[in-house]
Amino acid sequence: MSTSYPDPFFTPDPETAATSRIADFARYVGVDGTDYAALHRWSVTDLEGFWGAVWEYFDIDANTPYEQVLAEETMPGGRWFPGATLNYAHHALRNIRDDAVAILALDETGSGYEVTGARLRALVASVAATLRDLGVGKGDRVVGYLPNTPQAIVAFLAAASLGAVWSVCGQDYAPKAAADRFAQLEPAVLIAADGYLFNGTTHDRRDAVLELARVLPTLKATLLVDHVGLPWPSQAYPSLVIPWEDASTRTEPLTCVPMPFDHPLWVVFSSGTTGLPKGIVHGHGGVVLEHLKTLGLHSDLGPGDRLLWYTTTHWMMWNLVASTLLTGATTCTYDGSPAPFAKLDVLWELAARHRVTVFGTSPQYLLGMAKFGIAPSAHDLSSIRVVGCTGSALPASAYPWVREHVGDHVLLASISGGTDIVSGFAGSAPNTPVWAGELSAPHLGVALAAYDAEGFPVVDQVGELVVTRPMPSMPLYFWNDPEGTRYRDAYFSSYPGVWRHGDWITVTGHGSVIIHGRSDSTLNRNGVRLGSADIHDVVEHLPEIAEALVIGAEEPDGGYWMPLFVVPSAGVELDDALRDRIRDAIRTGASPRHVPDEILQVPGIPHTRTGKKLEVPIKRLLQGAAVEQVVNPATVDDPDLIDHYARLGEERRKGRSSS
Repeated sequence: MSTSYPDPFFTPDPETAATSRIADFARYVGVDGTDYAALHRWSVTDLEGFWGAVWEYFDIDANTPYEQVLAEETMPGGRWFPGATLNYAHHALRNIRDDAVAILALDETGSGYEVTGARLRALVASVAATLRDLGVGKGDRVVGYLPNTPQAIVAFLAAASLGAVWSVCGQDYAPKAAADRFAQLEPAVLIAADGYLFNGTTHDRRDAVLELARVLPTLKATLLVDHVGLPWPSQAYPSLVIPWEDASTRTEPLTCVPMPFDHPLWVVFSSGTTGLPKGIVHGHGGVVLEHLKTLGLHSDLGPGDRLLWYTTTHWMMWNLVASTLLTGATTCTYDGSPAPFAKLDVLWELAARHRVTVFGTSPQYLLGMAKFGIAPSAHDLSSIRVVGCTGSALPASAYPWVREHVGDHVLLASISGGTDIVSGFAGSAPNTPVWAGELSAPHLGVALAAYDAEGFPVVDQVGELVVTRPMPSMPLYFWNDPEGTRYRDAYFSSYPGVWRHGDWITVTGHGSVIIHGRSDSTLNRNGVRLGSADIHDVVEHLPEIAEALVIGAEEPDGGYWMPLFVVPSAGVELDDALRDRIRDAIRTGASPRHVPDEILQVPGIPHTRTGKKLEVPIKRLLQGAAVEQVVNPATVDDPDLIDHYARLGEERRKGRSSS
């Protein structure tokens, strides 16, 4: 049976596609530069050939050569480029000219300053020397309690240059939440700022820094960064205190210590919504190769380009944004709200003023811009060629808005990946068409498939997102998991030897990927499955609804309760007429079998601090689990909302028992 598909929403300009880096790479390996599908097939059938070509194309500067590309093709446990030694920091600093802008520091006030290549190298060398004098070396941990500023990138590169292991989180994390992460690592040095900006307010974090330092007994020193101009009081820190000004103004040579390919580079943490956050460890070499592929080929970044992607330091996108330097392009840091009350479109204004070429954001941001009636086209956005979007599925309704308000020349690249691989599984490239509501294709080197319940790949059917062959940026291990038990359970317990990510997807007949949401929050009514994202897309497109959350909860008596929680737009009340419009929209736009049992108005939808809706924890609260069993309130953007949903669940259970 043949399946017909709609025409692509966007088709790359042939000349633009032909002159892209990914097309040049394709010609380099002997593949037609316009045929992404052929290039992808080769990249996953010949892993050694593909990743060896990435190594050569980007001229990886190894201190000792590798013996072979892939010594063991097992998951988990694949051994990439054994024998090679290199350093991430060296590769991040080598391609920026002395007089070129390496980092452009921006904030919500619209102000900014530049850090040149020469200045960045001097800063990294100075901070690295300070750390080295403190005894920091290979394998020691350095942690940052920092906003998204140049100092965070400098501190990271300084630690990496020594072979130390880096980890960072934003200062909107309470000290306890930060300690839940950092204490696991037993860090030698803490680097922390006096505060950060958000929505017109300067947030003083000096006391929080002291509190955090006091619960990290392994610290040798705390480096204090003056970011928002608050004087550091003279207080009793538990270890040596060094002003950032002293640490960063020394005149020192830059030395990057060669590390084995799989030496730990950083620890990124899971959201930690249940129990302690999991520390996920990635290596120097795997990150260098994966990020050069993702940024250099898929995002077409190179010298002369500028990337501005809104992120916080505790989201894996910060790690990817820092890696912009690997390509020789300029990376932009941004401190503040993405849409401050004083100027909702400040990010677009900054992108125009600084001639940004790749602009990155989230679906919520783009949908919010549309609902607020913001017109980015008021600014000259002609320099932007890519709008990247990640964090959740980008609904089809957002695509026409981007075309109208940003430009019809822009590639709207919806991306899906994760902290787990600190990169993407699927997205777009300069030589791929774009279908509205779909990710253009699996990324190069990602052997992605949708598996049915029996573990067979399916096309044009909803299945589990799996990766069937290893990637260099898959975790080396989880921190404090010496036997690898938690690591194997997280990804390999469902399909031995195959990575199961936990998302429901459809791989379409034309090669694109549709994300339906987390598989553990899938709506399963009478055996018919539907991703929660499909409901959210339809409901949140209604102008009367600011945000929505749908839950499918199995009940003790065998029943199935599917409520829809909605946050109405400003000035709107949820009444029966609006409920009817919501039901009609779901019936016609998503599925008549998944019209919710109830539609309830709530004060807000809780998210992780990286913006993901807490679907599974809310489902478990409604089923009767205690708050402490399902979610750590410190990891939630608005902890008070958790109590609201817990009360809803309790009231429902009382109502059922009394009836």
